[in-house]
Amino acid sequence: MSNNELSSNETNWNEKGISYMNEQNYEEAAKAFNAAIEENPKDATAFINFGNLLGAVNDYERALIFFDKAIELDEHAATAYYGAGTIYFKQDQFEEAAKMFKQALVEKLEEADVFFMLGMSYYQLGALPHALANFKRAVELNKSDVDARFQYGLTLAQLEQVEDAVVELEEVVKLAPEHADAHFNLGVAYAYQENLTKALQAFEEALRIQPDHALAANGRKTVSEALQ
Repeated sequence: MSNNELSSNETNWNEKGISYMNEQNYEEAAKAFNAAIEENPKDATAFINFGNLLGAVNDYERALIFFDKAIELDEHAATAYYGAGTIYFKQDQFEEAAKMFKQALVEKLEEADVFFMLGMSYYQLGALPHALANFKRAVELNKSDVDARFQYGLTLAQLEQVEDAVVELEEVVKLAPEHADAHFNLGVAYAYQENLTKALQAFEEALRIQPDHALAANGRKTVSEALQ
């Protein structure tokens, strides 16, 4: 449906805009969200949606302006804080990202994605115990989230909680058998536990999936020499 077919008495512009966004018809989505703002300039929702749209097309500076406006209109708009957090994260501004994700949680947006992104922000800042706690909560809320479980396992390993890391990484490869990095990190964990046969198998599996995985190749070489 073209923008010309949107009759003036149809006022759910936000839904129309989201539908256009899902179709990646960003120009029509922008028109719809703009119409929503013109119709109700004090409603934060359209500003949030427009911010999400701008983020999708990598217009980060303008996206933050729209999220800021949404927060100005409604300081409890949890999704505005989450949206701003994602923009800051994409721009490698991890401290600002963490602040926004934490505020989204304060405003009761207690969803797996928020905990995951807060965990990723802490991970990038080197605050591994904080990252671990948030990845754990993300996994609890969405047990099939491969990315969250992988990061949880990786962080456990980096904090030398290797036995727990193995449990999580083994679950990752059950959920996603072609996850080369999970197999590689399992190999490292098995080697740490001196289970060299399983380590070799994990490195070989990583290389089967991704033949140019240099770290896995190095791991296989090291473990093979140790076994000989």
